Amino acid sequence: MKQGIHPDYHPVVFQDASTGKTFLTRSTATSSRTIEWEDGNSYPLLVVDITADSHPFWTGTQRLVDTAGRVEKFNRRYGKRER
Repeated sequence: MKQGIHPDYHPVVFQDASTGKTFLTRSTATSSRTIEWEDGNSYPLLVVDITADSHPFWTGTQRLVDTAGRVEKFNRRYGKRER
């Protein structure tokens, strides 16, 4: 690999804004905010809106969309048009 062309890949802590859950991973993202982790080291803190801890699909609160109703609504609105 060429030296000096790749971004810095380092440990960071992501925090879910709605649940407060945090997890340590690696990323190229940076932040001026830091947090002290369980191992005693300080890492950049990135607050994100949605993680697997709060996403509707992973929490089981996802609503199903009635696609059959959409087709019926389309047919009522436009019907079968003659050429």
